[in-house]
Amino acid sequence: MNAHDTFPVPPPGCPAHGSGARVPLHGPEFAADPQAFYEYLRHYGAAAPVELAPGVEATLVTDYSAALQLLQDSGSFRKDARRWRAFNEGKVGPDSPVAPLLAYRPNCMFADGADHLRLRQAVTDSMARVDTRRLTRSTEQISGYLISQFGGRGSADLLGDYARQLPLFVFNELFGCPADIGDRVLFGISGMFDGINADKATAVLFQAVGELVALKRSKPGDDVTSWLMRHEADLSDEEMVHQLALLLGAGAEPLRNLIGNTLHRLLTHERYAREGGLIDEALDDTLWENPPMANYAPHYPAADTELAGQQLHSGDLVLVSFAAANTGPALKASRQAGSNRAHLAWSAGPHACPSKEPARHITVTAIEHLFNELPDVELAVPEDSLTWRPGPFNRALATLPARFTPARTGRRSAAQPDPRAPEREQAPSPDRPAERGGMWSQFLNWLTR
Repeated sequence: MNAHDTFPVPPPGCPAHGSGARVPLHGPEFAADPQAFYEYLRHYGAAAPVELAPGVEATLVTDYSAALQLLQDSGSFRKDARRWRAFNEGKVGPDSPVAPLLAYRPNCMFADGADHLRLRQAVTDSMARVDTRRLTRSTEQISGYLISQFGGRGSADLLGDYARQLPLFVFNELFGCPADIGDRVLFGISGMFDGINADKATAVLFQAVGELVALKRSKPGDDVTSWLMRHEADLSDEEMVHQLALLLGAGAEPLRNLIGNTLHRLLTHERYAREGGLIDEALDDTLWENPPMANYAPHYPAADTELAGQQLHSGDLVLVSFAAANTGPALKASRQAGSNRAHLAWSAGPHACPSKEPARHITVTAIEHLFNELPDVELAVPEDSLTWRPGPFNRALATLPARFTPARTGRRSAAQPDPRAPEREQAPSPDRPAERGGMWSQFLNWLTR
């Protein structure tokens, strides 16, 4: 028997099976059982050759120690995506489905050195000013509004009707978005991540954020946008737009998935149903085993180098698999000991998530409020019928159908506006569409009823 005979077989349905090709992290096979793919990839060593989308090659780090080394070594591994050799050589085009999350933008996520320190400090200091009590109140109000829209039906998709909407609404409030701008922010972010009219959605988002910056320059408020603007880093308008678009977009999608994945765990694991009151534990278990950003943290070697025995070339695209590192053998003892600090769900190093505590707080508050309002909520379909969204980066369900005893809501549904209520929303125009029915405007109206 030779070494080839003992090499593991790719997971069933894997297009790399028997071809020697890179292992694809896209398509329904990967989405259905990513852990089988990670187990297979570990046999390459600390890092493995993968394909993020047709023709988009990358190296995926699956080992915990190697991932920490990469995330903490900002001298050898850079974040500036203008170093991405395949993109610069035209092998990956701007129309690639993964380009929106990988191509360079002038924000702190794609910055190195002094530029990163300046932009990152402005973001960190501004987010640190968010008051926990205010965040709780805002999350509970938004949760109440969303539940009022479906609570009387006795059934809902807890992703589309709840987990997807709530982070966008909370961020709109934290960043001080007025009705018209908030409507377009919601439309833009949703379209970018859904891949539906992504170009239009991106343009709508950036136009809306640009108007928000102009508004706060003239009328600052008690919100993250104004705090970021007044920071000693003295951000330009362009820098403001890109930091805000990053915080709104990159924050909302992972938070949506964290709420959804934690709800999935609570509704499908008997332990939580039996013992109850374990939302924090379910959240930690989700971060360990089903993190909302499964594979990301793009880096580029500054020069030809070696990482845990793997040869990398300057400008190669290298990603970290948070999901594989968390569930690998190196962290088995930490998981069994119940440690909540060792996992990489929030990343690590100078580019670790700056909003970890607000994200945890929003998730716990949103789920607690949902269960308080709908105490008998349960999964409405067999667990094995649930579908996970394909894609290399996120770990997210497509839907999470639930049923419950219909609830009596104390406020009028925003779908049935009160004719006596004052008109808050501007009339739509070609450059200011009232996208998706003006969801943020509807919420603001609901609050006054």
